[in-house]
Amino acid sequence: MMTGEEVQKLESALLIERKDYVNRILSFRDQEPVKIITGIRRCGKSSVMRLVIRRLLHDHVKPEQIIYMQFESMSFNGMSLQELYQYVKQRCRTGEKMYIFLDEPQLVEGWEKAVNSFRVDFDCDIYVTGSNAYLLSSEYATLLSGRYVEIKMYPLSFREFISFNHMAVSKRKNFLGRTETMMIDPSGAGIEAGQVLEAYMHYGGMPGVSAVGLSQEKSMMLLDGIYSTVVVRDILERNSRENGGRKADALLLRKIILFLADSIGSSVSLSSISRTLISERLVENKTKHGAPAVQTVSLYVEAIKKAYLFYEIKRFDLRGKEKLKTLGKYYIVDPGLRNYLLGYRLGDTGHMLENIVYFELLRRGFEVAVGKLGDREIDFVAEKQGKRIYVQVTQSMTDPKVWKRELEPLQMLKDNYDKYVLTLYKGIDDDAEGVHIVSLIDFLLEDKVI
Repeated sequence: MMTGEEVQKLESALLIERKDYVNRILSFRDQEPVKIITGIRRCGKSSVMRLVIRRLLHDHVKPEQIIYMQFESMSFNGMSLQELYQYVKQRCRTGEKMYIFLDEPQLVEGWEKAVNSFRVDFDCDIYVTGSNAYLLSSEYATLLSGRYVEIKMYPLSFREFISFNHMAVSKRKNFLGRTETMMIDPSGAGIEAGQVLEAYMHYGGMPGVSAVGLSQEKSMMLLDGIYSTVVVRDILERNSRENGGRKADALLLRKIILFLADSIGSSVSLSSISRTLISERLVENKTKHGAPAVQTVSLYVEAIKKAYLFYEIKRFDLRGKEKLKTLGKYYIVDPGLRNYLLGYRLGDTGHMLENIVYFELLRRGFEVAVGKLGDREIDFVAEKQGKRIYVQVTQSMTDPKVWKRELEPLQMLKDNYDKYVLTLYKGIDDDAEGVHIVSLIDFLLEDKVI
Protein backbone atom coordinates (compact mmCIF):
# COMPACT_ATOMS: atom_id res chain seq x y z
CA MET A 1 0.00 0.00 0.00
CA MET A 2 1.17 3.53 -0.69
CA THR A 3 2.22 5.68 2.25
CA GLY A 4 1.27 9.32 2.59
CA GLU A 5 4.84 10.27 1.76
CA GLU A 6 4.75 8.19 -1.43
CA VAL A 7 1.45 9.77 -2.47
CA GLN A 8 2.83 13.26 -1.84
CA LYS A 9 5.95 12.45 -3.84
CA LEU A 10 3.84 11.14 -6.73
CA GLU A 11 1.55 14.17 -6.75
CA SER A 12 4.49 16.58 -6.78
CA ALA A 13 6.42 14.71 -9.48
CA LEU A 14 6.82 16.57 -12.78
CA LEU A 15 5.13 14.02 -15.03
CA ILE A 16 4.06 15.22 -18.46
CA GLU A 17 0.83 13.60 -19.57
CA ARG A 18 0.86 10.87 -22.18
CA LYS A 19 -2.91 10.62 -22.39
CA ASP A 20 -3.12 8.17 -25.28
CA TYR A 21 -1.28 5.49 -23.30
CA VAL A 22 -2.95 6.25 -19.98
CA ASN A 23 -6.41 6.13 -21.55
CA ARG A 24 -5.63 2.91 -23.40
CA ILE A 25 -4.40 1.24 -20.22
CA LEU A 26 -7.32 2.45 -18.11
CA SER A 27 -9.82 1.28 -20.72
CA PHE A 28 -9.09 -2.16 -19.20
CA ARG A 29 -9.41 -0.98 -15.59
CA ASP A 30 -11.12 -3.45 -13.24
CA GLN A 31 -11.24 -6.05 -15.99
CA GLU A 32 -9.63 -9.48 -15.73
CA PRO A 33 -6.72 -9.11 -18.19
CA VAL A 34 -3.35 -8.30 -16.67
CA LYS A 35 -2.21 -5.03 -18.27
CA ILE A 36 1.34 -5.50 -19.61
CA ILE A 37 3.13 -2.37 -20.83
CA THR A 38 6.09 -3.21 -23.08
CA GLY A 39 8.74 -1.14 -24.84
CA ILE A 40 12.41 -0.24 -24.98
CA ARG A 41 14.08 0.96 -21.80
CA ARG A 42 13.63 4.64 -20.93
CA CYS A 43 10.73 5.19 -23.33
CA GLY A 44 8.56 6.26 -20.39
CA LYS A 45 6.84 3.09 -19.14
CA SER A 46 7.49 3.80 -15.44
CA SER A 47 6.24 7.37 -15.82
CA VAL A 48 3.08 6.20 -17.52
CA MET A 49 2.54 3.66 -14.76
CA ARG A 50 2.79 6.48 -12.20
CA LEU A 51 0.39 8.58 -14.29
CA VAL A 52 -2.09 5.68 -14.11
CA ILE A 53 -1.68 5.55 -10.32
CA ARG A 54 -2.17 9.31 -10.10
CA ARG A 55 -5.36 9.00 -12.18
CA LEU A 56 -6.66 6.28 -9.84
CA LEU A 57 -5.97 8.45 -6.78
CA HIS A 58 -7.82 11.35 -8.39
CA ASP A 59 -10.67 8.92 -9.07
CA HIS A 60 -11.02 8.26 -5.30
CA VAL A 61 -9.06 5.02 -5.08
CA LYS A 62 -7.49 5.03 -1.62
CA PRO A 63 -3.67 4.88 -1.27
CA GLU A 64 -4.12 1.76 0.87
CA GLN A 65 -5.55 -0.03 -2.17
CA ILE A 66 -2.43 0.53 -4.28
CA ILE A 67 0.71 -1.62 -4.18
CA TYR A 68 3.60 -0.28 -6.28
CA MET A 69 6.90 -2.15 -6.65
CA GLN A 70 9.85 -0.84 -8.70
CA PHE A 71 12.16 -3.84 -9.03
CA GLU A 72 15.18 -1.83 -10.10
CA SER A 73 15.11 -0.25 -6.63
CA MET A 74 17.40 -1.69 -3.95
CA SER A 75 14.26 -2.08 -1.83
CA PHE A 76 13.39 -5.17 -3.87
CA ASN A 77 16.86 -6.27 -4.95
CA GLY A 78 17.32 -10.02 -4.73
CA MET A 79 13.66 -10.67 -3.90
CA SER A 80 12.60 -14.27 -4.40
CA LEU A 81 9.36 -15.50 -5.92
CA GLN A 82 8.01 -16.47 -2.49
CA GLU A 83 9.03 -13.13 -0.98
CA LEU A 84 7.23 -11.31 -3.80
CA TYR A 85 4.05 -13.26 -3.14
CA GLN A 86 4.20 -12.69 0.61
CA TYR A 87 4.94 -8.97 0.20
CA VAL A 88 1.77 -8.49 -1.83
CA LYS A 89 -0.33 -10.85 0.28
CA GLN A 90 0.49 -8.97 3.49
CA ARG A 91 -0.66 -5.70 1.94
CA CYS A 92 -3.91 -6.88 0.34
CA ARG A 93 -6.97 -5.61 2.24
CA THR A 94 -9.94 -7.91 2.72
CA GLY A 95 -13.13 -6.66 1.09
CA GLU A 96 -11.40 -4.03 -1.05
CA LYS A 97 -10.21 -4.00 -4.64
CA MET A 98 -6.42 -3.88 -4.79
CA TYR A 99 -4.39 -2.30 -7.59
CA ILE A 100 -1.01 -3.99 -8.03
CA PHE A 101 1.72 -2.28 -10.07
CA LEU A 102 4.88 -4.26 -10.87
CA ASP A 103 7.61 -2.27 -12.64
CA GLU A 104 10.15 -4.54 -14.38
CA PRO A 105 9.29 -7.71 -12.37
CA GLN A 106 11.28 -9.98 -14.70
CA LEU A 107 14.20 -9.37 -12.35
CA VAL A 108 12.47 -11.86 -10.02
CA GLU A 109 12.87 -15.40 -11.33
CA GLY A 110 9.46 -16.99 -11.78
CA TRP A 111 7.61 -13.68 -11.31
CA GLU A 112 4.88 -14.82 -13.71
CA LYS A 113 3.80 -17.52 -11.24
CA ALA A 114 3.30 -14.86 -8.57
CA VAL A 115 1.22 -12.73 -10.93
CA ASN A 116 -0.95 -15.70 -11.80
CA SER A 117 -1.44 -16.41 -8.09
CA PHE A 118 -2.39 -12.78 -7.38
CA ARG A 119 -5.02 -13.03 -10.07
CA VAL A 120 -6.45 -16.22 -8.55
CA ASP A 121 -6.06 -15.46 -4.83
CA PHE A 122 -6.95 -11.78 -4.50
CA ASP A 123 -9.54 -9.28 -5.73
CA CYS A 124 -7.07 -7.22 -7.70
CA ASP A 125 -6.28 -5.34 -10.88
CA ILE A 126 -2.71 -5.97 -12.09
CA TYR A 127 -0.40 -3.73 -14.15
CA VAL A 128 3.09 -4.81 -15.30
CA THR A 129 5.92 -3.16 -17.28
CA GLY A 130 8.72 -4.90 -19.15
CA SER A 131 11.63 -3.82 -21.33
CA ASN A 132 12.14 -7.07 -23.15
CA ALA A 133 9.92 -9.33 -25.24
CA TYR A 134 11.11 -12.26 -23.12
CA LEU A 135 8.58 -10.91 -20.61
CA LEU A 136 5.93 -12.48 -22.83
CA SER A 137 7.75 -15.76 -23.12
CA SER A 138 5.98 -18.97 -24.00
CA GLU A 139 5.83 -19.98 -20.30
CA TYR A 140 4.14 -16.74 -19.31
CA ALA A 141 1.77 -16.90 -22.28
CA THR A 142 0.80 -20.42 -21.19
CA LEU A 143 0.14 -19.38 -17.58
CA LEU A 144 -1.98 -16.40 -18.57
CA SER A 145 -3.36 -17.60 -21.89
CA GLY A 146 -6.08 -15.17 -22.90
CA ARG A 147 -5.81 -13.32 -19.59
CA TYR A 148 -3.41 -10.50 -20.44
CA VAL A 149 -3.43 -7.55 -22.79
CA GLU A 150 -0.23 -5.99 -24.13
CA ILE A 151 0.00 -2.22 -24.42
CA LYS A 152 2.94 -1.49 -26.72
CA MET A 153 4.77 1.70 -25.85
CA TYR A 154 7.20 3.71 -27.94
CA PRO A 155 9.37 6.80 -27.48
CA LEU A 156 7.68 10.17 -27.91
CA SER A 157 5.67 10.77 -31.06
CA PHE A 158 6.18 14.07 -32.89
CA ARG A 159 3.10 15.49 -31.14
CA GLU A 160 4.43 14.40 -27.75
CA PHE A 161 7.87 15.81 -28.60
CA ILE A 162 6.25 19.21 -29.21
CA SER A 163 4.37 19.01 -25.91
CA PHE A 164 7.40 17.82 -23.91
CA ASN A 165 9.37 20.79 -25.24
CA HIS A 166 6.62 23.23 -24.21
CA MET A 167 5.66 24.28 -27.72
CA ALA A 168 2.20 24.83 -29.17
CA VAL A 169 0.89 24.25 -32.70
CA SER A 170 -0.45 27.24 -34.63
CA LYS A 171 -2.16 27.31 -38.04
CA ARG A 172 -2.14 30.30 -40.37
CA LYS A 173 -2.97 31.13 -43.98
CA ASN A 174 -0.17 32.10 -46.35
CA PHE A 175 -0.51 34.62 -49.17
CA LEU A 176 -1.78 31.85 -51.50
CA GLY A 177 -4.55 31.02 -49.06
CA ARG A 178 -3.04 27.67 -48.07
CA THR A 179 -2.80 26.65 -44.42
CA GLU A 180 0.69 26.56 -42.92
CA THR A 181 1.70 25.01 -39.61
CA MET A 182 3.91 26.88 -37.17
CA MET A 183 5.18 26.09 -33.68
CA ILE A 184 5.13 28.65 -30.89
CA ASP A 185 7.91 28.28 -28.32
CA PRO A 186 7.59 29.30 -24.63
CA SER A 187 8.83 32.82 -25.42
CA GLY A 188 6.05 33.30 -27.97
CA ALA A 189 8.38 33.12 -30.97
CA GLY A 190 7.24 31.27 -34.07
CA ILE A 191 9.24 28.36 -35.46
CA GLU A 192 8.65 26.65 -38.79
CA ALA A 193 7.18 23.18 -38.30
CA GLY A 194 9.85 21.72 -40.59
CA GLN A 195 12.58 22.95 -38.26
CA VAL A 196 10.91 21.29 -35.29
CA LEU A 197 10.58 18.05 -37.26
CA GLU A 198 14.29 18.30 -38.09
CA ALA A 199 15.03 18.63 -34.36
CA TYR A 200 12.85 15.54 -33.73
CA MET A 201 14.80 13.60 -36.37
CA HIS A 202 18.05 14.78 -34.79
CA TYR A 203 17.37 14.23 -31.07
CA GLY A 204 14.68 11.57 -31.23
CA GLY A 205 11.85 10.92 -28.83
CA MET A 206 13.40 9.53 -25.66
CA PRO A 207 11.68 11.52 -22.86
CA GLY A 208 14.96 12.03 -20.99
CA VAL A 209 16.49 13.81 -23.97
CA SER A 210 13.68 16.37 -24.09
CA ALA A 211 13.91 16.74 -20.32
CA VAL A 212 17.47 18.12 -20.55
CA GLY A 213 16.53 20.75 -23.11
CA LEU A 214 17.73 19.25 -26.42
CA SER A 215 21.39 19.74 -25.66
CA GLN A 216 23.65 17.92 -28.13
CA GLU A 217 26.23 16.98 -25.51
CA LYS A 218 23.71 15.91 -22.89
CA SER A 219 21.54 14.04 -25.38
CA MET A 220 24.48 11.98 -26.63
CA MET A 221 25.40 11.10 -23.03
CA LEU A 222 21.83 10.04 -22.28
CA LEU A 223 21.52 8.02 -25.48
CA ASP A 224 24.84 6.33 -24.76
CA GLY A 225 23.48 5.28 -21.37
CA ILE A 226 20.24 3.99 -22.88
CA TYR A 227 22.03 2.08 -25.62
CA SER A 228 24.54 0.58 -23.20
CA THR A 229 21.79 -0.50 -20.79
CA VAL A 230 19.75 -2.12 -23.57
CA VAL A 231 22.79 -3.94 -24.99
CA VAL A 232 24.25 -5.05 -21.65
CA ARG A 233 21.12 -5.91 -19.65
CA ASP A 234 18.61 -6.93 -22.28
CA ILE A 235 20.89 -8.64 -24.78
CA LEU A 236 24.34 -9.61 -23.49
CA GLU A 237 23.44 -10.54 -19.89
CA ARG A 238 20.25 -12.35 -20.92
CA ASN A 239 22.10 -14.22 -23.65
CA SER A 240 24.70 -15.27 -21.08
CA ARG A 241 22.03 -16.52 -18.64
CA GLU A 242 20.29 -18.51 -21.34
CA ASN A 243 23.52 -20.08 -22.60
CA GLY A 244 24.88 -21.39 -19.32
CA GLY A 245 27.13 -18.41 -18.65
CA ARG A 246 28.72 -18.42 -22.10
CA LYS A 247 29.26 -14.79 -23.09
CA ALA A 248 27.96 -13.31 -26.31
CA ASP A 249 30.34 -11.43 -28.61
CA ALA A 250 29.81 -7.73 -27.82
CA LEU A 251 31.78 -6.53 -30.86
CA LEU A 252 29.81 -8.75 -33.24
CA LEU A 253 26.54 -7.56 -31.69
CA ARG A 254 27.53 -3.91 -32.20
CA LYS A 255 28.49 -4.57 -35.82
CA ILE A 256 25.06 -6.10 -36.49
CA ILE A 257 23.33 -3.16 -34.79
CA LEU A 258 25.35 -0.69 -36.88
CA PHE A 259 24.50 -2.62 -40.05
CA LEU A 260 20.78 -2.49 -39.26
CA ALA A 261 20.96 1.20 -38.32
CA ASP A 262 22.68 1.95 -41.63
CA SER A 263 20.07 -0.05 -43.58
CA ILE A 264 16.74 1.31 -42.33
CA GLY A 265 14.18 1.41 -45.11
CA SER A 266 16.21 -1.01 -47.25
CA SER A 267 15.52 -4.68 -47.86
CA VAL A 268 17.77 -6.79 -45.65
CA SER A 269 18.41 -10.51 -45.44
CA LEU A 270 20.30 -12.39 -42.78
CA SER A 271 22.68 -13.64 -45.45
CA SER A 272 23.48 -10.07 -46.55
CA ILE A 273 24.37 -9.21 -42.95
CA SER A 274 26.41 -12.39 -42.76
CA ARG A 275 28.33 -11.63 -45.95
CA THR A 276 29.25 -8.18 -44.65
CA LEU A 277 30.45 -9.61 -41.34
CA ILE A 278 32.43 -12.35 -43.08
CA SER A 279 34.11 -9.75 -45.31
CA GLU A 280 35.13 -7.91 -42.14
CA ARG A 281 36.36 -11.23 -40.62
CA LEU A 282 33.99 -10.97 -37.67
CA VAL A 283 32.37 -14.33 -38.37
CA GLU A 284 34.29 -17.33 -39.56
CA ASN A 285 32.82 -18.79 -42.75
CA LYS A 286 33.47 -22.50 -42.32
CA THR A 287 31.21 -23.72 -45.11
CA LYS A 288 30.72 -22.64 -48.68
CA HIS A 289 27.29 -21.17 -48.00
CA GLY A 290 28.18 -19.48 -44.74
CA ALA A 291 25.50 -21.33 -42.73
CA PRO A 292 27.23 -20.86 -39.33
CA ALA A 293 27.38 -17.12 -39.93
CA VAL A 294 23.70 -16.88 -40.88
CA GLN A 295 22.69 -18.91 -37.84
CA THR A 296 24.76 -16.68 -35.56
CA VAL A 297 23.36 -13.53 -37.12
CA SER A 298 19.81 -14.84 -36.75
CA LEU A 299 20.26 -15.35 -33.00
CA TYR A 300 21.68 -11.87 -32.50
CA VAL A 301 18.99 -10.20 -34.62
CA GLU A 302 16.24 -11.95 -32.64
CA ALA A 303 17.79 -10.71 -29.39
CA ILE A 304 17.98 -7.16 -30.79
CA LYS A 305 14.30 -7.30 -31.75
CA LYS A 306 13.29 -8.67 -28.36
CA ALA A 307 15.00 -5.70 -26.70
CA TYR A 308 12.73 -3.44 -28.83
CA LEU A 309 15.73 -1.71 -30.38
CA PHE A 310 14.74 -2.61 -33.95
CA TYR A 311 11.42 -3.69 -35.43
CA GLU A 312 11.17 -5.97 -38.45
CA ILE A 313 8.56 -5.34 -41.14
CA LYS A 314 7.67 -8.13 -43.56
CA ARG A 315 6.83 -7.80 -47.24
CA PHE A 316 3.27 -8.51 -48.40
CA ASP A 317 2.62 -9.77 -51.93
CA LEU A 318 -0.39 -7.72 -53.02
CA ARG A 319 -1.10 -10.11 -55.89
CA GLY A 320 -0.57 -13.38 -54.08
CA LYS A 321 -2.19 -12.02 -50.89
CA GLU A 322 0.47 -13.48 -48.61
CA LYS A 323 3.36 -12.37 -46.44
CA LEU A 324 6.79 -13.14 -47.83
CA LYS A 325 9.47 -14.67 -45.63
CA THR A 326 12.47 -13.02 -47.25
CA LEU A 327 13.92 -9.52 -47.63
CA GLY A 328 12.08 -7.69 -44.91
CA LYS A 329 13.08 -4.28 -43.60
CA TYR A 330 14.18 -3.04 -40.19
CA TYR A 331 13.37 0.27 -38.52
CA ILE A 332 15.04 1.64 -35.41
CA VAL A 333 12.80 2.52 -32.46
CA ASP A 334 14.17 6.06 -32.09
CA PRO A 335 15.84 8.48 -34.54
CA GLY A 336 18.10 9.82 -31.79
CA LEU A 337 19.56 6.36 -31.18
CA ARG A 338 20.38 6.05 -34.87
CA ASN A 339 22.16 9.39 -34.83
CA TYR A 340 24.02 8.31 -31.70
CA LEU A 341 25.21 5.19 -33.55
CA LEU A 342 25.97 6.64 -36.99
CA GLY A 343 26.08 10.41 -36.60
CA TYR A 344 23.52 12.78 -38.07
CA ARG A 345 23.25 12.46 -41.86
CA LEU A 346 21.72 15.39 -43.74
CA GLY A 347 21.36 13.38 -46.95
CA ASP A 348 19.38 10.55 -45.39
CA THR A 349 16.13 12.38 -44.66
CA GLY A 350 13.96 10.11 -46.82
CA HIS A 351 14.71 6.96 -44.85
CA MET A 352 14.32 8.78 -41.53
CA LEU A 353 10.90 10.06 -42.60
CA GLU A 354 9.92 6.47 -43.46
CA ASN A 355 11.12 5.38 -40.02
CA ILE A 356 9.02 8.06 -38.31
CA VAL A 357 5.88 7.26 -40.33
CA TYR A 358 6.26 3.52 -39.64
CA PHE A 359 6.23 4.02 -35.87
CA GLU A 360 3.40 6.55 -36.06
CA LEU A 361 1.30 3.92 -37.85
CA LEU A 362 2.16 1.43 -35.09
CA ARG A 363 1.17 3.97 -32.42
CA ARG A 364 -2.20 4.32 -34.09
CA GLY A 365 -2.79 0.59 -33.91
CA PHE A 366 -2.10 -0.44 -37.50
CA GLU A 367 -0.54 -3.73 -38.56
CA VAL A 368 2.08 -2.70 -41.11
CA ALA A 369 3.80 -4.48 -44.00
CA VAL A 370 5.78 -3.49 -47.08
CA GLY A 371 3.68 -3.87 -50.23
CA LYS A 372 5.14 -5.84 -53.15
CA LEU A 373 3.47 -5.40 -56.51
CA GLY A 374 5.48 -7.23 -59.15
CA ASP A 375 8.81 -5.42 -59.28
CA ARG A 376 7.32 -2.34 -57.62
CA GLU A 377 7.12 -1.57 -53.93
CA ILE A 378 4.74 0.40 -51.75
CA ASP A 379 6.32 1.68 -48.55
CA PHE A 380 3.51 0.64 -46.20
CA VAL A 381 0.35 -1.43 -46.35
CA ALA A 382 -1.38 -0.64 -43.07
CA GLU A 383 -4.45 -2.47 -41.71
CA LYS A 384 -6.65 -1.89 -38.66
CA GLN A 385 -10.09 -3.25 -37.85
CA GLY A 386 -10.81 -4.23 -41.44
CA LYS A 387 -9.54 -0.92 -42.82
CA ARG A 388 -6.56 -0.89 -45.18
CA ILE A 389 -4.55 2.07 -46.42
CA TYR A 390 -1.57 2.31 -48.76
CA VAL A 391 1.14 4.82 -47.89
CA GLN A 392 4.13 6.15 -49.77
CA VAL A 393 6.62 8.44 -48.00
CA THR A 394 8.90 10.92 -49.74
CA GLN A 395 10.65 14.14 -48.85
CA SER A 396 9.30 16.12 -51.80
CA MET A 397 6.74 15.76 -54.59
CA THR A 398 7.89 18.81 -56.57
CA ASP A 399 10.19 16.82 -58.90
CA PRO A 400 8.24 15.21 -61.83
CA LYS A 401 10.41 12.09 -61.62
CA VAL A 402 9.63 11.64 -57.94
CA TRP A 403 5.95 12.34 -58.65
CA LYS A 404 5.88 9.49 -61.17
CA ARG A 405 7.93 7.12 -58.97
CA GLU A 406 5.69 7.53 -55.93
CA LEU A 407 2.33 7.52 -57.71
CA GLU A 408 2.73 4.72 -60.24
CA PRO A 409 2.70 1.79 -57.77
CA LEU A 410 -0.40 3.19 -56.05
CA GLN A 411 -2.19 3.75 -59.35
CA MET A 412 -1.51 0.14 -60.36
CA LEU A 413 -3.71 -1.02 -57.48
CA LYS A 414 -7.26 -1.78 -58.58
CA ASP A 415 -9.00 -1.95 -55.20
CA ASN A 416 -10.92 0.84 -53.48
CA TYR A 417 -8.77 1.29 -50.38
CA ASP A 418 -7.45 4.79 -49.67
CA LYS A 419 -4.03 5.62 -51.07
CA TYR A 420 -1.72 8.32 -49.72
CA VAL A 421 1.60 9.98 -50.41
CA LEU A 422 3.01 11.68 -47.30
CA THR A 423 5.53 14.38 -48.08
CA LEU A 424 7.16 17.49 -46.64
CA TYR A 425 6.82 19.43 -49.90
CA LYS A 426 3.60 18.55 -51.68
CA GLY A 427 3.36 21.22 -54.35
CA ILE A 428 -0.09 22.58 -55.26
CA ASP A 429 -2.02 19.33 -55.77
CA ASP A 430 -3.99 17.58 -53.02
CA ASP A 431 -5.07 14.69 -55.22
CA ALA A 432 -3.69 12.80 -58.20
CA GLU A 433 -6.04 10.31 -59.90
CA GLY A 434 -7.49 9.15 -56.59
CA VAL A 435 -4.23 9.30 -54.62
CA HIS A 436 -4.25 11.77 -51.72
CA ILE A 437 -1.15 13.99 -51.48
CA VAL A 438 -0.87 14.83 -47.76
CA SER A 439 1.51 16.97 -45.72
CA LEU A 440 3.62 14.61 -43.64
CA ILE A 441 3.62 17.12 -40.77
CA ASP A 442 -0.19 17.30 -40.82
CA PHE A 443 -0.29 13.50 -40.70
CA LEU A 444 1.99 13.44 -37.65
CA LEU A 445 -0.06 16.10 -35.86
CA GLU A 446 -3.62 15.02 -36.64
CA ASP A 447 -5.18 11.54 -36.44
CA LYS A 448 -8.01 12.51 -38.77
CA VAL A 449 -5.73 13.25 -41.73
CA ILE A 450 -5.78 9.58 -42.80
